[in-house]
Amino acid sequence: MSKVARLVNMFARRLQIQERMTSQIARAIEEKIAPQGVGVIVEARHLCMQMRGVEKQHGQAVTSAMLGAFRDKQANADEFLALVGKKQ
Repeated sequence: MSKVARLVNMFARRLQIQERMTSQIARAIEEKIAPQGVGVIVEARHLCMQMRGVEKQHGQAVTSAMLGAFRDKQANADEFLALVGKKQ
């Protein structure tokens, strides 16, 4: 699991949008270990939302990327989302 945290940190350090980062994490996992499917969910609090603009202190954005078996079969995606406690 420490490798996943390192992978996330590697992509999170780059200046980019959350949606792209989520997709990059999923593709990197898919390329390195070639699983049947990859599901990635990123929940992030954005300082730009908390400190400026809307000043929403508990505002967060959630993005997801599904590849392989999670993209091809809805039942797999539903099971994954249920396990992590998210609804579509």
